[in-house]
This record gives sequence, C-alpha cells and structure tokens, in this order.
Amino acid sequence: MNLIENIREAVKSILANKLRTVLTAAIIAIGITSLVGILTAIDGIQNSINDSFSNLGSNTFVVEDIREERGKKAGKAQKSYPPLTFDEVSQFVRNYKVGEVTALYTSVTRFAEIKYESEVTNPNFAVIGGDLNYLYVEGYDLEDGRSISAFEHQNGSNVVLIGHEVLTTLFKENENVLNKSISFLGSKFKVVGVLEKQGSEGGRADRAVIVPLNVARRLAKNRSLKYHVGVSVKDPTKMEHLMGEATGLMKAIRRDTPGSDNSFAIQEKKSLAERLGEITGYLQIGGFTIGFITLLGASIGLMNIMLVSVTERTREIGVRKAMGATPKRIRQQFLIEAIVITQIGGFGGVVLGFIVGNIISHFLADTFVVPWLWMLFGFVVGVVVGLLSGYLPAHKASKLDPIVSLRFE
Repeated sequence: MNLIENIREAVKSILANKLRTVLTAAIIAIGITSLVGILTAIDGIQNSINDSFSNLGSNTFVVEDIREERGKKAGKAQKSYPPLTFDEVSQFVRNYKVGEVTALYTSVTRFAEIKYESEVTNPNFAVIGGDLNYLYVEGYDLEDGRSISAFEHQNGSNVVLIGHEVLTTLFKENENVLNKSISFLGSKFKVVGVLEKQGSEGGRADRAVIVPLNVARRLAKNRSLKYHVGVSVKDPTKMEHLMGEATGLMKAIRRDTPGSDNSFAIQEKKSLAERLGEITGYLQIGGFTIGFITLLGASIGLMNIMLVSVTERTREIGVRKAMGATPKRIRQQFLIEAIVITQIGGFGGVVLGFIVGNIISHFLADTFVVPWLWMLFGFVVGVVVGLLSGYLPAHKASKLDPIVSLRFE
C-alpha cells in the first residue's frame, strides 16, 4: 500500500467523521489563533513604538552639561564642572563635520505664561530656543504654517512656533492662528507655524513655544542658559563611532586633559526606545508561553481523539493487516490523519490569529502588520503538533495483532 493510498484513506476517514474532525480542528485553531494573534499584536505595537521614536529623533545623541547629583557616589563627592558656554557649543557645531546634522538649542524656562488677547495659559509652558536644524533633529513636523527661516534665525526676529496644547488653550477651534501675536516673558511674537500633536511619546513639544536661538538668549536677560547639542545619526550602526568623534572634539574644545574624565555628558536618546523594546520582548515571551500552553492542551485533546479513533477502527486495522499492510503503513495512515486535521485547524488558526492580532494592534497602536514569520511558524507548529499527537495512537494501531483485531466487536 503506497503513500498515495494512505493519504486517500486518511482523507476518507476524516470525511467520514466530519463533526469530530471539525471539533478537533477547532481545538487546534484556538491554540494557533492565540499564538499567532498575540505575537501579531505585539509586532504591531513594536512597529508603532519604532515609528514613534523614529519621528522623535530616536537615532540621536545629545552633548550637554553633566547633571549634578546630590550627595556622594561610591563614597566620593561628585566633581563639578563649569557649564557648556555658548561659544563652546557653537564651536562644536561649526567643527563637527562628519556628514550628520547638528542642532543647538536651549530651554529659557519651563514656567512661562502665554497670552493671546484675553486668553492666558497656566504658568507651566516651556520656552525653547533652537537653531535652524532643531526641528529636524528632534523629529518635529508642522501641522500648519512654516518653520522659522534662516533670515529670522540670523536676525533674531520675534517669531514663534507653538505646540498643540498652546493652540487649543489660547485659540478657538478652526481659528486661523498664523500671523497672530502672542506674548510671553514680556515680549510679543508672531505665530508662523503650529507643531503636529506629539501625544504621550513627545508631549514636551505640545506644551512649548519655540523661538530662534538668538531670541532665547535675549529673553534670558544675562541669565546663564544650559545649552544642548543634538546630533542626528542616519545610520544607527555608526552611533558609537560618531559619539566617539563628538567626545574627542568636545574634549579638545573644553581642553580636558588626555585620560581625564569628560567635563561634559554625551547621552544617546535611544535608551527609552530600547527599554520599550525590551518590554515588548518580554510580551513576546509571555504571548508565546500562553500560546504554547493552549497548543499543549489542544495536542492532548487531539491525541485522545486519535486514540478513540484507533479503538473504533480496530477491525479495519485487522482487515488491512490481513491484506498485507505493514506496521509502517498503518502508522503512516494515522500520522497523516493527525497532520491533516492539525493543518485544517492550523490554517483556520493562522487566518483568525492574523485578523485578531491586527484588530488588537489597530486599537492599541493604530497599526497593520502582515506577520509572515508567525504565519509560517503557525503552519510548522501545526505539523509538529500533528506528529507528536498522532505518533502514540499510530504506534498503538501498528502494534495491533491482526487476528485479535478481526475478532474485535
């Protein structure tokens, strides 16, 4: 009896027990749905996180002052260093020529009160001064209007970009805000653009106004500002190399002696994205575990049904053995039946998992993904489950004595 006949017999047996086949396949489908669905949803959430941080300048690093920590570290008092000066950071921007985009910016205050006619915000809005590249490096896009021009930056014009929360607080819905005058820190500014809403990932810009860097220095009124240099890195694999180049240049500008500690800090802004990536990695492990446990229960159910099938078909097995079927062919038939049933369930589970996973990721992260890897994995798991669940019943069937089987009632 060849393989084709075995496949034909297996399919015939499955069709003869449609209800049992459907119920068994449904068990497998539920298990694979949970596996593929959860992993698809997690992939969608991960893609959303990656997109969010790519829009927030995640592949950037920042050169800034060392943050002073109170108390002692490792039993030693922390050494204090003079802050970065405007001349030093400006020199860094001029001389950092490695094909990447740099931006110089500072925060004037985080407690500004912004006014427009009779409307006034709470005194908890930030005033940020940035150069021509600031929006690009930070990954901010404009919802309306234009960015601050090079001429306005150079001449310190009183123009401003406003965040989304500034817009909704001061202006009426659908009101044209461009070229309107708002005031803060004792000066009036013309609104030339509105930033896109950043949401929870980058809400700092929603509660901020952005002015030219020269204007920010003027608003400080001889008060020392903390300057930051953001560097956008197009190729993340070059991050360490470019940070090393920046460190060497800034040490030269600050005249730090060779081998000494840096008198400044360089921070990679990707750390939060990496932490979220680790969280989604743990979610994948949890989702895989849940799916595996569900599939384990499904495989036990399939094995039980196949054992019942062997008992019901004892006489059939005896007849086939009497006609010359070898134990190998008997095992093969029952294994094929188990695999066909799991593939029916696997196909349904993959389709349902794809749909359910995308529904979840759409509501949680508004994304759509086609998880080819997990879909292929679902089919492979179906074959493995069929082999593992069908082997014991197939082995039992192949060991039946043909004479005893023919006498079975």
